[in-house]
Amino acid sequence: MALTESTMLELGTTAPDFALTDVVKGKTVRRDDFRGQKALLVMFICTHCPYVKHVEKGLAALGKDYAGQPVGIVAISSNDITTHPDDSPAGLKKQAETLGFRFPYLYDETQAVAHAYMAACTPDLFLFDDRFRLVYRGQLDASRPGNGIPVTGEDLRAAIDAVLAGKPPLADQRPSMGCNIKWKA
Repeated sequence: MALTESTMLELGTTAPDFALTDVVKGKTVRRDDFRGQKALLVMFICTHCPYVKHVEKGLAALGKDYAGQPVGIVAISSNDITTHPDDSPAGLKKQAETLGFRFPYLYDETQAVAHAYMAACTPDLFLFDDRFRLVYRGQLDASRPGNGIPVTGEDLRAAIDAVLAGKPPLADQRPSMGCNIKWKA
């Protein structure tokens, strides 16, 4: 397990477009499907990473807590399934159904979307405003496997709440940390 930090993409960056298949419903989901929302959260996650496993219930709770709010949420897995078969669409679907994800879970087979977002790790979290401009990138919270801090999602939740209130998220944003994305050779 290689500990990798998020790249901390420049704030104000426009959300790259995507059109990927939802592993649960089989439908194509596009970035522009979220037009009209006050915020769009794009999360790069997977099934096998211990850092994702540590926060996945918190991500599911986040989806439930913001259901009905003007926040689009989408999860994307971009890992190479030849080296990490648990991250196949079937594995992702099982994870989504087991945890009750209320957001689309997309598979980025070509890894083009991960490259476009400069995603580096799982989890890697990107929050955009209503014009698809990046306003937050970084950690869910300070919890990490083994550090004894409970998973609350406080950093990301504060950023989402700020956007919903028409305010900018705090400038002090800490990088997410996790397993590196498993790039194809």
